[in-house]
Amino acid sequence: MSLGENIYKDIGVEPIIVASGNTSAYGGSKLRPEVFEAMQKASNVMVNMDQLNKAAGEIIAEITGAEAGLVTSGAAGGLILQAAACIAGSDPEKMVQLPNTDGLNNEIIIHRSHRFAYDQCYRSAGAKFIEIGDGRRCQPWQLEAAFSERTAAVAYLFTPFVSRRALPLKEVSKIAHSKNVPVIVDAASFTPPRANLRRFINEGADLVIFSGGKAVRGPQGTGILCGRKDLIEAAFANASPHQFLGRGLKVAKEEIIGLIEALNIFINEDEEFETKKYTQMCQKVVDALIEIPGLEISVEYDEFSYLVPTALIKFTNNWNGPSRDTVLDNMANGSPQIYLHSLGNPDELAVDPNNLDEEEIPIIIERLRKELLSNNK
Repeated sequence: MSLGENIYKDIGVEPIIVASGNTSAYGGSKLRPEVFEAMQKASNVMVNMDQLNKAAGEIIAEITGAEAGLVTSGAAGGLILQAAACIAGSDPEKMVQLPNTDGLNNEIIIHRSHRFAYDQCYRSAGAKFIEIGDGRRCQPWQLEAAFSERTAAVAYLFTPFVSRRALPLKEVSKIAHSKNVPVIVDAASFTPPRANLRRFINEGADLVIFSGGKAVRGPQGTGILCGRKDLIEAAFANASPHQFLGRGLKVAKEEIIGLIEALNIFINEDEEFETKKYTQMCQKVVDALIEIPGLEISVEYDEFSYLVPTALIKFTNNWNGPSRDTVLDNMANGSPQIYLHSLGNPDELAVDPNNLDEEEIPIIIERLRKELLSNNK
């Protein structure tokens, strides 16, 4: 047992195995040792937070190819600041009014297929959504028709397993910019590939948010906001340590240092080697389960949908064992608790290696075989 496990057990919390990827509900990701060391060193030194945020933002800008950057309180905090920046700008009179947006340009256009749980972050800043498309498709004229004198921004979502039938970001950016309206992108979980850190800015986005605590493996409570200089300045004006809507979205000085350390490590890692390692881990799961009748098991890697190789388990019509949901629940409620990836199709489960150590793979395989073969007729 590691010292880390003892720390949790001492207060009655059982360590778990996370095969669901970098999931906030299960602790996010395993912090890099170098990040922990940098945070520890930074924690006992006092600095001017405006200067620290500016310096960190310049590093983010250089890495992302944007005009400016800002460390936020997670990706969700970044969404709130995106909306605040577009609705109130850097005008204190408007900023202090939020989330009351009476008399302000508060409409954010969004594809109906891009509505999801976290878009509440936009609404918490007082935004009102103008939906376009029918959930399955959207035409350029529908976006054109959605603009009004109260339009503040066009929101665009990149996330695994969301419909790809939305208008391409480049086209959305072109149309929005012809109306002098910014495009704000939520790409919280859309790394790797590392090229995505620059992709959306290159495709015309004015503000982009990434999670700092998922694949980047920085502090779980951080986000990476990058984009247009005036909008980043507005986001920071609305954020802590300033006394406006984002005051509660505080990011500690050591978290800012930790994120920059993690980001620098992340962009210099060998992505091809990382993908190969994850593929080999998944292949072990496939090899151990592939002969179980009624299941289709494979290593899947989809650069457009889910960006890390996974061991995908599909329950076919010939499956006679416990249901997919029963297996999912039993894995999570057993000992140790094992959480599988379950955001795909309703007849699928997956083992995501992004947050796993090599020694955890045999434990997952053993438990999966036990649960899958129980009551198998």
